[in-house]
Amino acid sequence: MENRFGPEYASIEDAVFIPKYKATCFCGTVRYEVSKDPVDAKICHCLACQKLHAAPMQWAAIFHKRHVKLTAGLNHLVFFNSEQDRHERILPCKVRCGRCGTPIADEGRRMWLAFPELFNFGHHTKVPDSFKPTCHIFYDMRVVEIMDDLPKWSGHKNHSNLL
Repeated sequence: MENRFGPEYASIEDAVFIPKYKATCFCGTVRYEVSKDPVDAKICHCLACQKLHAAPMQWAAIFHKRHVKLTAGLNHLVFFNSEQDRHERILPCKVRCGRCGTPIADEGRRMWLAFPELFNFGHHTKVPDSFKPTCHIFYDMRVVEIMDDLPKWSGHKNHSNLL
């Protein structure tokens, strides 16, 4: 695989890319950096996220791909397109580490939905405010009632009913 993951991503050789946050899978094989704060963060309760993450919900911080630089482990990435049930990089798709199985991101056509748990914010450092969820989506599929003050949408944020 070449140095660039795709033309929409920052290049490894990009001298103006200044990493703001760094993320890694559990085993450390796959690593990436982001140069900006996320544009949004959400908690998804859809059935696909529940099954693919083996959890009642999925928390994602959303970045433009141009602010993401994959720095290691490109040859260990495994892709899954749930719409077509294919293990290929057909966007949108799920991205995992092929060595340890850690979910890395949901890769969209223009966006990178990163999992904040993978970022190193430093010991005893709180998660930055920009990574904190702004809403729940697909909340009508929830398996656990969440008692917080965040807006709860039946589908996508601003494109469905506010519950």
